[in-house]
Amino acid sequence: MLYFSDLLQYSDVFLSGLKTTVELTVLTTILGVVLGTVCATVRQYGNRASQRVVSVYVELIRNTPFIVQLFFIFFGLPAIGVMLSPWEASMIALTINLGAYSTEIIRAGLASISKGQIEAAKVLGLNFRQTLTRVIFIPAFEKIYPALTSQCIIVMLGSAVISQISVQDLTYAANLVQSRNFRAFESYFVTALMYLGLSILLRFAFNALGKRLFAYRTSN
Repeated sequence: MLYFSDLLQYSDVFLSGLKTTVELTVLTTILGVVLGTVCATVRQYGNRASQRVVSVYVELIRNTPFIVQLFFIFFGLPAIGVMLSPWEASMIALTINLGAYSTEIIRAGLASISKGQIEAAKVLGLNFRQTLTRVIFIPAFEKIYPALTSQCIIVMLGSAVISQISVQDLTYAANLVQSRNFRAFESYFVTALMYLGLSILLRFAFNALGKRLFAYRTSN
């Protein structure tokens, strides 16, 4: 027999876990995209030495499991005197992970901008910073926006493993509840639905943001 009603008394636990997951998702999405933008710009337009540094970072993160990265930051860094709380370690790990993946996505967008547009900006007297912000970034981000937002949602779903270092997120809440009432099916089923709902809401939020950011295209 299934007894979903047994979960009602733990609604505050689930809501607290959901709040933590949302907070980390919003913060790491902003920081990760900023980091990815900087790294993509360096990799596309920087000198050879800086490009190699970014390339090593991207390949290292993209070719190692996220949980290993998380454990290294939380359990490994204290060996050299860097002590972090579970929340801080999770925030850093998620940001670094998203930053690496978004670097390649954003770099593809930057590479898609024709040299003719860049040369035209130079003719008009724009410096490199002005060319980036006024000529390159907006059309580049418009092209890769769906892929970038999908990656942000993937990172949010992957954040479930941060419960392994006792961050009280949504998965932690599910583990806690099922350990108390032994309703594993009900607990994880409800948690899966909450992750699904959060993913759908994030998709709608990103779509609305995209329409707002790139509204100038439809108005022209």
